[in-house]
Amino acid sequence: MKFISWNVNGLRAVAGKGFADIFARLDADFFCLQETKLQAGQLDLEFLGYQSFWNYADKKGYSGTAVYTRVAPLSVVRGIGVDEHDHEGRVLTLELPDFYLVNVYTPNSQDGLRRLDYRMQWDEAFRNYVCALASRKGVVICGDMNVAHEEIDLKNPATNHFNAGFSDQERAGMTALLSAGFRDTWRDAHPGEVKYSWWSYRMAARERNAGWRIDYFLVSDPLVPQILSTDIHNEIYGSDHCPVELVLR
Repeated sequence: MKFISWNVNGLRAVAGKGFADIFARLDADFFCLQETKLQAGQLDLEFLGYQSFWNYADKKGYSGTAVYTRVAPLSVVRGIGVDEHDHEGRVLTLELPDFYLVNVYTPNSQDGLRRLDYRMQWDEAFRNYVCALASRKGVVICGDMNVAHEEIDLKNPATNHFNAGFSDQERAGMTALLSAGFRDTWRDAHPGEVKYSWWSYRMAARERNAGWRIDYFLVSDPLVPQILSTDIHNEIYGSDHCPVELVLR
């Protein structure tokens, strides 16, 4: 089974930049999107052989997640069951026979870390949610998790310790999630490799490869033996993020 995750930073915009061709070329069984920035009915984008499921934010043009799947799910859940966190379309869960697929767009702590307190509440609530799922069957988590976990995961760690996405608190939140029984699939397979999944639009960051690895596939411990390969498709453009990939047997 092949999984792709991509923060498209506006699906309507990416649809005009070759999204259908990229979708076909990557040929995934599950294609997960974050930051779709859509409301229902604003874009008709379906693919033969796939069902699609969506979680829209209450606020127009903001956030949002979606999954295209070749495999019919047993159930679909939008949100994590906590009202405070379920108005921005950030989590979409598909239950399959052998695992849950959780597509997440984690809140950004924003400039000056002004939303950090909320982010810490989110991290705890999300961790509780996926741990409850993992008590029932395997869990695959994918998405833009808005944190570079270790210094190797961004170009300039020394100057970013007090910035959103690399604060001590956010990194500790990721450590807590991994310690709760999840594995960072790409880092486990590529322990010393430097590769990024997001680049600022400012200062030609992508051309200079001054990026961050903030897009992940995590799996619960029982699924680790099923991992065949991982990848970061930094050759693919269209968004400020690139797609990331996981293949399970």
